[in-house]
Amino acid sequence: MKTIDFIIAPITFFLLMFIAYGIREISADGETRKYFFPALLLKMIGAIGVGLIYQFYYGGGDTFSYYTHGASHIVEAFYDSFSAGWKLLTANGEFDPETYKYSSKIWMYRDTTSYFIVRIASVFGVLTYNSYAGVALLFAFFSFWGLWLMYQSFCQIYPELKLQFAIAIFFVPTVFFWGSGILKDTVTLGASGFLVYSFIQIFFERQKLIRNIILLLLSIYIITSIKLYIFLCLMPALILWYFFYRIGRIPSFVLRIMVAPFLLAIGAALAYYVALKAGEDNSRYALDQIAETAQVTAYDIRYWTGKDAGSGYSLGELDGTFGSMLRLAPQAINVSLFRPYLWEVNNPLMLLSALEALFLLALTIRLFYRNKFIHLTQSAKSPIILFCLIFAIIFAFGVGISTYNFGTLSRYRIVMVPFYLMAVFMLDFHAKVKASRNDLGE
Repeated sequence: MKTIDFIIAPITFFLLMFIAYGIREISADGETRKYFFPALLLKMIGAIGVGLIYQFYYGGGDTFSYYTHGASHIVEAFYDSFSAGWKLLTANGEFDPETYKYSSKIWMYRDTTSYFIVRIASVFGVLTYNSYAGVALLFAFFSFWGLWLMYQSFCQIYPELKLQFAIAIFFVPTVFFWGSGILKDTVTLGASGFLVYSFIQIFFERQKLIRNIILLLLSIYIITSIKLYIFLCLMPALILWYFFYRIGRIPSFVLRIMVAPFLLAIGAALAYYVALKAGEDNSRYALDQIAETAQVTAYDIRYWTGKDAGSGYSLGELDGTFGSMLRLAPQAINVSLFRPYLWEVNNPLMLLSALEALFLLALTIRLFYRNKFIHLTQSAKSPIILFCLIFAIIFAFGVGISTYNFGTLSRYRIVMVPFYLMAVFMLDFHAKVKASRNDLGE
């Protein structure tokens, strides 16, 4: 942070608060509006907090690579020459005589996914006079906006769970912290919110189709450009949600039973096709290469890039086959949702993750303790609950099996945590309703 940050950051903050006030007036109702500014302020605090943690605790890291050794050089190029800045902004890793003095200083210039974040940070940097704090606040605002729209959509479906959804989406510590700074996770978290919101508006609400189709496509572009595996988990789950929903809309029970297998087969085939096509241009995430990618990534993080972090874990041997992945699936899902355990903690940030994991475990145990299993299984047939569970479990499996480091995992899993929590809250709500109906003899 520089002296300019103490001037630009307050200006950026108040401008964003002004924009946020307009968004709240348009979108929030009497109950949800009270969560709006507390949630946004937590994101802002998280944005600055991430920078402080990387500077004073880690002594460097991703956010510095994206900004100090990335975006700041593009912003400098824009100030020197618009042509040079534009070339850097649209570059694909190639070196050019006009831009070499800038591009040679950008550490992630040839890393496509990381350079996408550098591009976004540089655009925000031009708007905030190359202020780190200003850029970080804009990242946080983007993430919050996407999550807020998703939150509003879920509240329209379950108005009884506005508080619970607010907790799940906005007030989980690692989610608002790691999902707020100049990081990939901030952008993909916000884009996932925009994607789910636009999907609901297009396929369920049928509202403002042109605007929401554009938003859907833009969200898909952002997610696939940064973390393709999020799209590979999220989009198939959304497609299956739609088909579960269409089956539930068939009025005749007999017809529903007859048609359901065919619709589910179509939905599963479409979900598989989307995943197949999405990984076509990226050999690491092609479906026939995912097992090998998981092995390489997990061992790289555990035994090479993260070997000195002191927070590694192992689920067992991965040999690059689907069989080894499936054999370790229960442990992978467990580690993503409920670990690190308190006795595995060896630094302050791990303690935060461990307390959060304990909270998730306690809520899960409470869910099964308070409700009959039959009521939970009946409740789990709800299309929206199935969507949240399918996405959360697939994602938990994917990141758990391919990370092997608690520090990295605490960042990677933030996209999944809100959906898992919402599923738990919705299951509890449905089970209570079914139990009360049974007590009344309905």
